[in-house]
Amino acid sequence: MCKKIFIGATGQHCGKTTISLSLMYLARKKYGRVGFMKPIGPKCMEFNGLIVDKDAAMFASVFNCEQDVALMSPVTLTTGTTRRFLDGELDLAAPRDAILGACAELERKNDLLIIEGAGHGGVGSVVGVNNARVAKMLGAPVLMVSGGGIGNVIDAVELNLALYEREMAEVRVIMANKLVPEKRERSLTYLKKAFAHTGILVTSAFDYSPTLADPTLQHVAELLGRPLHGDPSDRSRICHTIQLGAASSQRVIDGLEDSTLLIVTSSRDELLVTASSLHHIPEFRKRLAGMVIAGHVPVSDITQRIIDDSNIPYIRIEETSSEVFYRLREHVSKIGPDDREKIELINSMAARYIDFEAIDAML
Repeated sequence: MCKKIFIGATGQHCGKTTISLSLMYLARKKYGRVGFMKPIGPKCMEFNGLIVDKDAAMFASVFNCEQDVALMSPVTLTTGTTRRFLDGELDLAAPRDAILGACAELERKNDLLIIEGAGHGGVGSVVGVNNARVAKMLGAPVLMVSGGGIGNVIDAVELNLALYEREMAEVRVIMANKLVPEKRERSLTYLKKAFAHTGILVTSAFDYSPTLADPTLQHVAELLGRPLHGDPSDRSRICHTIQLGAASSQRVIDGLEDSTLLIVTSSRDELLVTASSLHHIPEFRKRLAGMVIAGHVPVSDITQRIIDDSNIPYIRIEETSSEVFYRLREHVSKIGPDDREKIELINSMAARYIDFEAIDAML
């Protein structure tokens, strides 16, 4: 018989996908066959000729289960889906039937099935299958991921528990994630006190990590809607710092921190040439992840040749440097199928931070 666990969250950006990755990695050390499913896919991409949820595509690629990707992403919410459901153009029974059918097939193939929700408990309500309802109809106990803290976590968990209780879905684990390291033990102690009367296991996951929160070069390109040029092997490189190249070339180069994404105005030939030339030097290659070349002014021919010959990763966009800078500063990074560097880091830390045996005992 296949065990199941539903990974929910108190809201966006809590780290559901990171936790799902970690559990998948740890579970495969204990169980012979471990599957993954994203019943409702709000963010889609083309993968092997199919339109599937991005997380499903990532798990299929990372864990070599591409043959099951259609089952892993049975329902996708593409542009216009919400309006079509509300207008009565789509059958409300269809999502439920698709999810139940896919889950049954995956259960036959696996010893443990990790089911990742989408956002907070209510996401999916528009098509009649919110997270809490999906967990109930699939008979999967729930692990609810929250952010770090005490009061805000308790408030958010209580709000979501009400919906899960209404749908009669059983929340068995609360997992606090993105904890401040020096407050980790105190936060966990008080969270356990707050939910001691519920019988729910309160546990913790990762400390807050800028490395996991920072975007990769590929994420930056997708956010800006422009192609990433240069060395394709660098697309999964993490950008720890975003720096606006507004000072003199020497000051900009001297001020580079570890793995900096440098935003440079297209008319600044000297800085563009200097940065590109330094890409071949290991010391500076470590400090300079790539460039965003911004502005309406065309890059001069000779400068463009130097940039291309250096093979430095860069993105060309016509917005101003300041507009690009503020767009990127507001961005919250997500893990994607090509983020091998982040995925390997998550897997390497999983056993140290997550007590899989305690979670498994609750299933």
